[in-house]
Amino acid sequence: MLPHYYYSHILIDMSAFETILFYTIPFGVSFGLTLVFTWWVRNIAVKFNIVDIPNHPRKIHTRPIPLAGGLALFMVMVIMVTTFWYSGWLDSDRIVAMDIIGLLVASFVILIGGLLDDKFSLKPIQQFIWPVVAVIIVLLVGTRVEYITNPVGGILALTPIAGSVITAIWLLGMTYTTKILDGLDGLVSGIGAIGALVIFIVSLSWNEPYSAVSVLTLILAGITFGFLVFNFHPASIFLGESGSLLIGFWIGMLSIIAGSKIATTLLIMGMPILDVAWAIIRRVVIEKKSIASADRKHLHFRLLDLGWSQRRVVLFLYLLTILFGSVALWQQTVGKIIAFGILVIVMIILGVMLVRKNKVNSTVIAKE
Repeated sequence: MLPHYYYSHILIDMSAFETILFYTIPFGVSFGLTLVFTWWVRNIAVKFNIVDIPNHPRKIHTRPIPLAGGLALFMVMVIMVTTFWYSGWLDSDRIVAMDIIGLLVASFVILIGGLLDDKFSLKPIQQFIWPVVAVIIVLLVGTRVEYITNPVGGILALTPIAGSVITAIWLLGMTYTTKILDGLDGLVSGIGAIGALVIFIVSLSWNEPYSAVSVLTLILAGITFGFLVFNFHPASIFLGESGSLLIGFWIGMLSIIAGSKIATTLLIMGMPILDVAWAIIRRVVIEKKSIASADRKHLHFRLLDLGWSQRRVVLFLYLLTILFGSVALWQQTVGKIIAFGILVIVMIILGVMLVRKNKVNSTVIAKE
């Protein structure tokens, strides 16, 4: 049974086959279980009428689609994490028991709030309570950002208060980034899978071989890829509020317990983060609307308005994520900051081009 020699942090050289097996099992089992649980949850959602009805201009599907995909994701995560934790796979100097407990308990809180919203369409303030409670739980168990990398060298230690504030902002920001991004089939689940794989590859460069973070990221990658089988266009089930929030929360948590890999994750998730940031500025500052007001002005909707298919838009955004996320594999902090700056410029140029193109198309249609 893999790996009995890992229980007491005594690492014995692995053969190539054992190494492949070590990394394949978490991903493969998670992927398989997600296929089974997603199929089951899809049927349950239909039975209890937890479906997304296309009754808003922002919704582009043409028939009711089951929600509550987050339930399948959560159940697989609990099974995998508790099993691998009990078996010793998650023994690590980087991760302590309270990190795991905080991750699971906080995820359960987010799941409950998300399922309630999927069924009863909660008001924005009622939706917001659950992620806030989840973040408080994480802070209470002691998981927080303890330091940040100094771009000019070394690290900057943070006080408990500063670390807690940064942790809260980071987790809520990541959680709501994936929530707001969830507008096309397979977009969030696919970007979540890419993000998990990039963090996994980064983890291979650490001095600690076969780390718990590597296992956790592979579990998340297996879960998101498994769900993507049902969620890619044309989707037969949606993530729902619970699923979209959980993916962002898990990526945010992994970046913290991996050793404050915030710069890395910021680059991986840069495209959706910038898109959401601009949406917030536009709604609040320019349009004087509520931050929670939904619209069709996100990057992916503007690409759709150009006549792109859902699959083409999603694959294009996957490519952007892979291109800039791959920079995290070979750049240090300064390089990542520069790359993020380039991404900002790319997003601005792309946004201006799309706005102008959409205006031209609208004018042509109006004249006709």
